[in-house]
Amino acid sequence: MNIITQTTSYIKANIQQLLPSYFALVMATGIVSIAADIFGFTVYSKPLFYFNILAYVVLWIFLGVRSIAYFSDLKSDFKDSSRSFGFLTLVAATAILGQQFIFFEENYKIAEILYYVSFLLWLILIYTLFTIIAINKNKLTLGKGMNAIWLLIVVSTASLSILGTALVEHLTIADEILLFISLLLFLIGCMMYIIIITLIFYRLAFFPLRAEQFAPAYWINMGAVAILTLAGSDLLLQANHWEFLASIQHFINGFVLLFWAIGTWWIPLVVILGAWRILSKAKPVSYQPQYWGMVFPLGMYTVSTYKLAKASQIDFLVNIPKVFIYFALLAWTITFFSLLINIFQGFFMKTVSEK
Repeated sequence: MNIITQTTSYIKANIQQLLPSYFALVMATGIVSIAADIFGFTVYSKPLFYFNILAYVVLWIFLGVRSIAYFSDLKSDFKDSSRSFGFLTLVAATAILGQQFIFFEENYKIAEILYYVSFLLWLILIYTLFTIIAINKNKLTLGKGMNAIWLLIVVSTASLSILGTALVEHLTIADEILLFISLLLFLIGCMMYIIIITLIFYRLAFFPLRAEQFAPAYWINMGAVAILTLAGSDLLLQANHWEFLASIQHFINGFVLLFWAIGTWWIPLVVILGAWRILSKAKPVSYQPQYWGMVFPLGMYTVSTYKLAKASQIDFLVNIPKVFIYFALLAWTITFFSLLINIFQGFFMKTVSEK
């Protein structure tokens, strides 16, 4: 088998098995790059931005090929409630990339396009996925069908709110209308988190949980409230653009602090359960695409805590992200190099063995 045939075969296999949530790679890279820039790690920030553009384009190509060549696999993912909400990473990844274009290039035109694309994706995916679940006759039980992936409903919704808020004064839409939309999305995200996390907590407490079932994606328990904290903080920082928003500042501030506190509470628990998963040797410690779902919350918690400190004027909170930025950068670096090793082992080692 020549190298071209081997390469084609390897790429096809990976496209066929592409996880719906693989755009978490773009989400994680985007927020970590922003966090790195905020705290002066410029050696990371700009390169991660350019890498993210490439990763976003490549993943869209892979998804496009999969939707044509492996449509039955794609259809199965849409019907599986334990995986289907992973498609919402497309929304969050698009919105976060839009934030990067604002943050690094001040390119509001591309950010505007990405805002409309992410909004359209959100509308299509949210209502398609909920409709499929509602009318599906062969529904999974709560124990099998419910997991932390569902919280991508919250993450995708909040990511739209954040990008919309960042585009105030840069769209043809009136400031108050754009802020109203962002406020609604923030509140929808808050309510969705309360509903979904209740079911997840119920599942963790009253259903058997094997160590291998506690996937890295459970870090989204914290990441979802971290992104709500960021969405609320950004709204607070834009309150001077709309009188009504200024009038409910205290209400939003209370919600933001509530969700930040919940996110902070989750961190020790997911660390403990993650350690239990590793120590029980349920699965060998190796690269999994789901690890990007752990990197993202670390980066998001870093940025959201920084923004919370600014919006609420609780200055001492800035000391927390000054520490967490190191965890976020370390987690991204380890996961990225694990991905490279996985590619090497999956392709080059296989090529050698077949020769």
